[in-house]
Amino acid sequence: MNILLAIDGSAYTKKMLAYLSTHEELFASSHRYTLITVQPPLPPRARAAVGKQVADQFHADEAEKVLSPAYKFLARHGMDGKTLWKVGHAGEVIAKEADSGRYDLLVMGSHGHGSFGNLVMGSVATQVLSHCKAPVLLVR
Repeated sequence: MNILLAIDGSAYTKKMLAYLSTHEELFASSHRYTLITVQPPLPPRARAAVGKQVADQFHADEAEKVLSPAYKFLARHGMDGKTLWKVGHAGEVIAKEADSGRYDLLVMGSHGHGSFGNLVMGSVATQVLSHCKAPVLLVR
């Protein structure tokens, strides 16, 4: 199975990884894992002020901070994984990657704000669910 793991470095990512590790049908060396994190874009004026190279390095460094612990978690459990980071609006980018990468499953943690919280603040999970054609497993 080809599984996309959407991570943001939060406690909800840790819960999702803990859930995976206790479910052998999802966590097996026969599966292929890709870790994805999405960095919010810098405001256009800030990006113009620091330049493309500095902005790109900033995004790469921030992505590494998020991806590294999750990648090490997989390695500790004898799993191999690829890492991927992108810049954009998380819900849209994750859904697009899940569909275009032909993943069998997308797994992500959910903050669980509830319907009122989603209405006011929006939700990456809600955006993913509304845009993604691939099966999604949300872990709270």
